Amino acid sequence: MDKKQHWETVFASKQQNEVSWFQPVPNSSIEFLESYNISKKSNIIDVGSGDSFFIDYLVENGYENIYSLDISENALLRLKNRLGSKSDKVNWIVSDVLDLSANVQFDYWHDRAAFHFLSDPDDVNKYISITKDYISTNGKMMVATFSDSGPLKCSGLNIKQYSKDELNNKFSQFYTKIKCVDETHITPFNTNQNFTYCSFKKK
Repeated sequence: MDKKQHWETVFASKQQNEVSWFQPVPNSSIEFLESYNISKKSNIIDVGSGDSFFIDYLVENGYENIYSLDISENALLRLKNRLGSKSDKVNWIVSDVLDLSANVQFDYWHDRAAFHFLSDPDDVNKYISITKDYISTNGKMMVATFSDSGPLKCSGLNIKQYSKDELNNKFSQFYTKIKCVDETHITPFNTNQNFTYCSFKKK
């Protein structure tokens, strides 16, 4: 099964609260965004949205240029259905982030738990290069991954763990670190997953 088919199957067969990453309120994502006074007119992309409630937060709080990207069309359809008539406030991109093609640069790049699925060094470098091309001058980025004490797998797939220093080092060529924090996410199955969140400003 290829990568796209894997995620189409996950979002076709699992309910929201049957996946480990489910967060009814994405508090850390919201806190990072709000701490930088991002304009409501800024271009904001959520990479690997799934059916994340971060998009709901952006819509409900009046952000005007929202982009939701996921490799799974099923995931974005679920999110569209949940938003109902408000879904027209979002620009929908069905794509692998490594194949991103857009005619816009983003002032804020949000990625909770997509980057850590890239285990091939070439894919990691391509992701970083894509962010460099698509994040605006002085734009900001938040990336969250499993920490070095977090799980080794998610949804049956191997992931790459990162400590705060490792995550910073990956992006340091093009970005200046703003801050990094650890978070323990409690899954719907009442298990703990340790995350590393880091935010950056483009050099």
